[in-house]
Amino acid sequence: MLKKSAKIKGRRLQTYVKKKILKTFKHLKDADVATVKNGHSGPDILLSRFAKRIFSYNVECKNQETLKQIYSFYKQASKKTRLEPLLVIKRNANQPLVVVSADHFFDLIKIQKGIF
Repeated sequence: MLKKSAKIKGRRLQTYVKKKILKTFKHLKDADVATVKNGHSGPDILLSRFAKRIFSYNVECKNQETLKQIYSFYKQASKKTRLEPLLVIKRNANQPLVVVSADHFFDLIKIQKGIF
């Protein structure tokens, strides 16, 4: 794949994640959630201070056919942040997936079910 095509593919996933955040949290404005340009260090989705209180995740997006390095990608989302790491991955002809730690996943389920 050409480098330009790969960048476009990555950007498309970032845009998808941004739209999902804005659709889920309707009181957030477009300015509260931003995507970054390719090659930028840090998270792929930038959140305003207000958005971080509502959606406390550090989002890393990877739109690649091979995801052998999933743990290194997850570690990248964990670096230098107090936010919960969240990794969004996608392969061609498949839906995007979200990777969170198992502990966090089960905490979410407990909250959903009202079990504290």
